[in-house]
Amino acid sequence: MPPKKRNSGTSQSKEMKPTAENASPDKKESPELYGDKDAEFVTLCKSLHVTDPVCDRAWTLWKTVQESVDEAADSQKKLWGACLFVTVTDMDATCFTLTQVLKAVCLNVKQFIDLVRKLDVNLDTISTKVNSALSRLDKKYDVMLALYQRFEKERETVRTCWTMFLLAKGRALQMEDDLVISFQLLLCTLELIIKRCPPDLLQPLYKSAISKIQSPPTRTSRRNQSKTKSRAVEPEVDVQLLETLCKENECSAEEVKNVYQTSFMAFLESMDLSRSPDFPQVNDIDQQYEEHYLKSRDIDGRMFFNGDETVLAPKVEISQVERTPKKNLSDEDGLLVPPQTPIRAAMTSIQLLRGDLTSSGDQPSANLVTYFKHCTVDPTQDVQKRLETLGQVFSQRFGQAVGPHCVVYGRQRFTLGVRLYYRVMEEMLKSEEKRLSVQNFSKLLNDSTFHTSLLACALEVVMATYGESSFKNGGYSHGGADSAETDVCFPWILNVFNLTAFDFYKVIESFIKADPTLSKEIVKHLETCENLIMERLAWRTGSPLFELLKQEHESGGAEQVETPANFSQPLQHNHTAADLYLSPMRPGLRVLPPDQPPRPLKSNSLSLFYKKLYRLAYTRLKMLCSYLLSSHPEFEPIIWTLFQHTLQHEYELMRDRHLDQLMMSAMYAICKVKSVDLRFKTIVTAYKNMANTSQETFKHVLITEGHYDSIIVFYNQVFMQKLKTNILQYASTRPPTLSPIPQIPCSPYKFPNSPLRVPGSNNVYISPLKSTRMSPGIMTPRSKMLVSIGESFGPSNRFQKINQMVNSSDRSLKRTLDHGSTPKPLKRLRFDVDGQDEADGRLVTNGACVQSITLTKSQESKIPKMIS
Repeated sequence: MPPKKRNSGTSQSKEMKPTAENASPDKKESPELYGDKDAEFVTLCKSLHVTDPVCDRAWTLWKTVQESVDEAADSQKKLWGACLFVTVTDMDATCFTLTQVLKAVCLNVKQFIDLVRKLDVNLDTISTKVNSALSRLDKKYDVMLALYQRFEKERETVRTCWTMFLLAKGRALQMEDDLVISFQLLLCTLELIIKRCPPDLLQPLYKSAISKIQSPPTRTSRRNQSKTKSRAVEPEVDVQLLETLCKENECSAEEVKNVYQTSFMAFLESMDLSRSPDFPQVNDIDQQYEEHYLKSRDIDGRMFFNGDETVLAPKVEISQVERTPKKNLSDEDGLLVPPQTPIRAAMTSIQLLRGDLTSSGDQPSANLVTYFKHCTVDPTQDVQKRLETLGQVFSQRFGQAVGPHCVVYGRQRFTLGVRLYYRVMEEMLKSEEKRLSVQNFSKLLNDSTFHTSLLACALEVVMATYGESSFKNGGYSHGGADSAETDVCFPWILNVFNLTAFDFYKVIESFIKADPTLSKEIVKHLETCENLIMERLAWRTGSPLFELLKQEHESGGAEQVETPANFSQPLQHNHTAADLYLSPMRPGLRVLPPDQPPRPLKSNSLSLFYKKLYRLAYTRLKMLCSYLLSSHPEFEPIIWTLFQHTLQHEYELMRDRHLDQLMMSAMYAICKVKSVDLRFKTIVTAYKNMANTSQETFKHVLITEGHYDSIIVFYNQVFMQKLKTNILQYASTRPPTLSPIPQIPCSPYKFPNSPLRVPGSNNVYISPLKSTRMSPGIMTPRSKMLVSIGESFGPSNRFQKINQMVNSSDRSLKRTLDHGSTPKPLKRLRFDVDGQDEADGRLVTNGACVQSITLTKSQESKIPKMIS
């Protein structure tokens, strides 16, 4: 049903507002009621054109939550607005837009979203549908705010440009929260507006760019001026102007040109602007955006231009928005680091990724080709065919998810992914050759699952760099239905390639270790993907994990999928991707007597999976216990024992469920038998405060096939019934033996650029020499400002003294450098700085200034034996 038209015109300044004529007098003590409804509530409903069924249902919802939500004297109307929003979203009613209800109750977007979330006082107050809508609006608002702040700070242009961009974004993208493509569309819009603006409205930089492509009129051109005006003109993209815009904003000109020639040109065609040299008509653009905004029923982006309070960021956030630094500072003022706004952060990450892959080709390197030829069966043709097939599938599905005419962007992402795939594969094979002293990797390189997983991981890195696969604002989905097809957040790539999560998990750690150039943000993203797999995705019906567990139990290995005694040991192993893909079932290395039967085959991939699973499970349990059971610290190891027993012996309870569902059930069960009053409502309230959680986890739990209900029903009908005997043992005088506590590392992945202390020294650190992320031709002035920051290392003799100190055990020399107590003799360690002029990387330890020394790759290879 199309949205009802408002009484006023198309301008955003004519939004529906409660007026003095229809506002009820303030009668707080004895309010006039329509039936059982407050008169002011009815007035609000009328001003928002809601139907009677919506009015009734919203009033019922408000009566349900009013006692549970802290309500200030002036917040009743705001709560009514929140209840109306929840109701129309659940009922798919088209009564009002988000901006209209924001203006009616005098709240901004962030305040309103927070208020709606507070209504979720019970397990079923806010539905999955409403929660998803809130997450989408939150992310869309963040993207729109970031884009407008960039637009506002660096461009003085007309309102039409912003409105035209909003319309182009709405029509070109299904994923309007895609920051990168949205920003590229903004640059396309600016290019069109700038070249059609009078020169006196332009800044000198763009006036110069325009003048270079506009030659002065000649007699012939003036003679034919009338003929030219009467003819339609094809608005070809002004390459020089577009490149100027891209350079100023650190954006890839190649990518922006593609956006212009596909999505933006299609938009201009739909607007009948593609053959018109005239400036777009303001009223026409405004009217068409009005229609789009009413249809979407969410945020009116024009409000940003007016500085409307409904879209302003909270004051705390405004103070945190970094402004562009002043330019042309004198040398004495030093260099200022460019502000890390959302757009600049995204552009910088993309630029670094593209710079890293500049030298990597679209085809295998000579080294990789050699590895292929050394195989018993050459995998070259299969690799190429697989890439061709998966490339077509990826591009088409990417286009379907992101928006019309976006297939070409999918091809761009895939090209970068292929380059990264080849580079990481080569590094993996080099590592395997060094470890095993062989060059024939025929079995691994002819394994289709390995190649598909490695490519999927490379593409996940690319999409995460572009911000298209992000777990922000509810993207971290847990239970119930999967993400919609308009969301390319992980595990979208697994669905595209028809790849199981358990197979994908096998490549993650080796991928990170093989590519030291990955940023900390990307490493954390992949670690989050790994956690998501262990929590839920690997436990889906059809996962190979269940077949491995079945084999393990049938072979007698059920008693110890992973030895509890190993929990307290660090997570150290020598397994690589080759181990995990090639031979999932391998015998132990111990030699047995001839008369003794073999020991059962053990799965490397299953063993490592359970090691990580136990550590993740205990980490989350420890956090929840700290919220709820600080007065009963003795309960934590007991709950962990039941939790660990369930994962090891009753793993079928994890099928199509979430790890945290078993965790919360185990906590409730132990508290129950220990006679501690801890209710599920209290547990889930604390659970919502934990990182990376979703209300779906406790609202949408599998009970029986095809039937879902709350975690309370799951506990009563499934968990307790399966584990009743085991649970009651904890109330007896002889409870089960407690399971060992896993050792929890900060992160299983070490960041390669972190300095390491030289053994025997208190103030000398080493770190790998980072290769230049971008060639000088690619780097912009802003990028160069990030390269070297800090004090200079000092005179050259400082290097000589440090070399002498490290290469010698002369204690007196070392004391002259650190002015400290007598040190222990140093092991011999040679390194050569070769006159490098690096920034001073200083570390502070116990108040002492410590020097950080940089090593080359060859020098670094000599270090591991000497680093503890």
